[in-house]
Amino acid sequence: MDLWQLHIFCQVVEKAGFSKAAESVHLTQPTISAHIKDLEEHFGCLLLDRLGRTVSPTPAGEVLYARAKKLLAQADEMESAVQMFLGRPRGKLALGASTIPGNYVLPAVLGPFVKQYPEISVSLAVADTKAIALSVAEGALEAGVVGALTKDRRLSHEKLLEDELLLVVPPDHPFAGKKQVEAADLPGQPFVLREEGSGTRRTLSDMLKAAGMDLSGLSVVAELGSTEAVRGAVCSGMGISLLSARAVGHELAAGLLKSARIKGLPQKRFFYLVTHRTRTPSPLCEAFVRHLKASFTRPY
Repeated sequence: MDLWQLHIFCQVVEKAGFSKAAESVHLTQPTISAHIKDLEEHFGCLLLDRLGRTVSPTPAGEVLYARAKKLLAQADEMESAVQMFLGRPRGKLALGASTIPGNYVLPAVLGPFVKQYPEISVSLAVADTKAIALSVAEGALEAGVVGALTKDRRLSHEKLLEDELLLVVPPDHPFAGKKQVEAADLPGQPFVLREEGSGTRRTLSDMLKAAGMDLSGLSVVAELGSTEAVRGAVCSGMGISLLSARAVGHELAAGLLKSARIKGLPQKRFFYLVTHRTRTPSPLCEAFVRHLKASFTRPY
């Protein structure tokens, strides 16, 4: 067993098949199969269930996958640490972000960073706050930027950047001509929400609690898995929602959406840098965090 075989195993699990994994690592399918067979013989158990053209990890395979991801991440950190010490930064940096910072904030920050360190490779996973925080806690990601605090005691959170949430409605909605609406007027409206685990959804829940309400009091017509989907649903007239000002700037300027504020409720929130509380960051991650913090002192 070696790191390369573990990398191949992880690719098979993530691609759910041998052929796609073979493409991703530029090997033939028989070679991939041989490496998996070697791993299964080494551990003396079946690691993958073959289900026609797809595969899925067995319970033992799930255990191996979780630990292999941590080990591979540590190997990448070791590589980058030595190269940084030698004055020639290279290696891989695995980052994550929730939807808004992942789509609207970090791309502009990563560009200059990669130009500064042209021999590094950066991967950015974009998912909801809950998923990104869990990946950082389990060691699959070195750092993340999320839109809400989490309760995981393994994690450290640091404020990075302020964001504003707006109540967005179709242009023909009765709220469209108002600068403010009463919180008491929200329950009667069709609401489109992000899915469970979203930082935006959690912030909305906290806002409603401040007004003595909760999400169960809203008339929810849809729960969607991305900000883009929610924005499109509101544009189509499905309902109203609460979205980041960063995500709806174009639509507001074009008149495709109208925005209002909810009277008496704070609609500011923060994006947080989330890291593992006890894990020592790699030098490459430390360099990125310094760049990240410096980036927010100047406009993009």
